[in-house]
Parts: sequence; structure tokens; C-alpha cells
Amino acid sequence: MGVRVGFGLPVAGAWATPANVARFAARAEELGYGSLWTFQRLIVGENEQVLPVYRAVLDPLIALSFAAAHTSTARLGVAIVNAPFVSPTVLAKQAGTLDLLSGGRLDLGLGTGWSPAEFVATGASMERRGRRVEEYAAVLRTLWADEVSSFDGEFYAVPAARMDPKPVQRPGPPLLFGGSVPAALRRAGRLGDGWISRSAQDLSAIAADVAEVRRGAVEAGKDPAAVRIVCRGVVRPGERGPRLSGSPDDIRADLAWLADQGVTEVFLDLNWDPLIGNPATDPDEATTRADTLLTALAP
Repeated sequence: MGVRVGFGLPVAGAWATPANVARFAARAEELGYGSLWTFQRLIVGENEQVLPVYRAVLDPLIALSFAAAHTSTARLGVAIVNAPFVSPTVLAKQAGTLDLLSGGRLDLGLGTGWSPAEFVATGASMERRGRRVEEYAAVLRTLWADEVSSFDGEFYAVPAARMDPKPVQRPGPPLLFGGSVPAALRRAGRLGDGWISRSAQDLSAIAADVAEVRRGAVEAGKDPAAVRIVCRGVVRPGERGPRLSGSPDDIRADLAWLADQGVTEVFLDLNWDPLIGNPATDPDEATTRADTLLTALAP
């Protein structure tokens, strides 16, 4: 097929139970899914109109840690942590610890955030987010890689200090950047190990976004072919619609098509299915539906 296939863990809505996180993680690994993914949503404003998937969401790193204890080989990805909401030093410790405890399996996605309510609640600024995330990544990397770290930037500072123990992956867990505007796409290619598409991505036009990411890599003197292109695969089984809709065979054909567009990895995310990731759905029915799809779409 040419594309690596992962699975979105049960982190939103009715199926996001402790038993399901453990069981779906282990079963997905057994079925050959190469990675397991989570995402971040802190709060939803009282009058904010959002998709059901965002209304009840587990913490992404804690959920991955729980899944790590029930798996041994699948990579563990977060798509994404919004950098403005937490100190880079705190995230460096959390991510480094998860990488160590999982045996070096973490992929860390970084984003710049979009919810006004979350910015207010975390005391974060919406100004100059692109420049902030560049400094943020530099702080993560020095804390993971250097025996003695230090950083003195416009937004973040770290005095000469040591952070131990180090993550298993050297020089640190891969950093994957989100974003959809051209500047963010090029930044992912320039600064990151890869790019993660968003849930609302127009997959029919993803080749242009991939080209923009790889353009950023070239501008930074990097091998564009080495930059990972990770796609959140919002699956719409049984529907006639955009890519990743229809029957399991239709969805597999779309995975092959995405590989032809330059995508290197797709994780199939059932959290966006309103019959699964909606907190108002019956938990048993959501779990049964997810079980069927997990098996039907296995690599």
C-alpha cells in the first residue's frame, strides 16, 4: 500500500473508558496497526458551538501512558499538544518520561491552539504563535539532547541546567507540527520531523499541502523525502462522501491514493464518528461499532 496505518485511541465521547483504552490499544497492535494516537482538548466554552468529539476528551499524554502499559511495539503519537498552554520545560519532562517508560515509542505533535476559551483559561497569548512555537521546539530539544541545557529567547528561558533521565530516542522524540496555512506548513518542513494534518483537512487537495511542507524542508537544507507526512484519517464508514468514506475496500483504496499524494502515515480516527465519539451515544453501541471497524479496517 505504501502508507503506514495507525489507529486513533478511544479518547473522546462514549467509548473513551479505561477498559476501552487498554483493550483497543492492545487489539490494534495485535491486528497490525503501527501506531496509536490521541489529541488534546482542555475545555469547551459554555456557549461554544463545537463538534461532539470535542465535548469530553481524555488528556492525551496520560491516555498514551495508559496505552503504553498495555502494548509493546506500536508507536504512541499525540496529534497534537497545543504549545501555548504548557511550559516547554514541563512538556519536555512529561514527554521524555513517556518516551523512557514506553521504550522509545513517542511521537510528539505540536500545535499553536485555536480555542479562545482555552487561551484565557491557561493564561496563554494568541500573539505571535508561530515564533513562539519555534522557540518552544528549541527548548524541548536542548532539554532532551544536551548534558547541560540553556536557552535565552524572547518568550522562553532556561538557566544552565540538567534534565535527567533522558528519553530513549536520541536526540529526542520526533517533533511533528500541525498547521494548515502555508507559513505553518513550511515551518513543519523546516523545523520538524514531520507534519500532521488536521481533522477538517480537505484530503482531495492534500498533495499541495505536502508540497508546501517539503518546500520548507528544502529551504532548510533538509532531505524533503525524510519528512514524515502524517494524516489524521477521519473515517466515514458506510457514507458516500469525501476520501476515507464508504466500504472498507473503498477506504483501503483511499489509503493507497493518499500514499500516491505523498502521505507517509495515516491513523484511522473513529473519535470523529458521531456514533462513537459523541458523549451522548450509548457506550455499548459505540464500542461495538468501533470493534467492528477496527477489525474491518485492519492493515
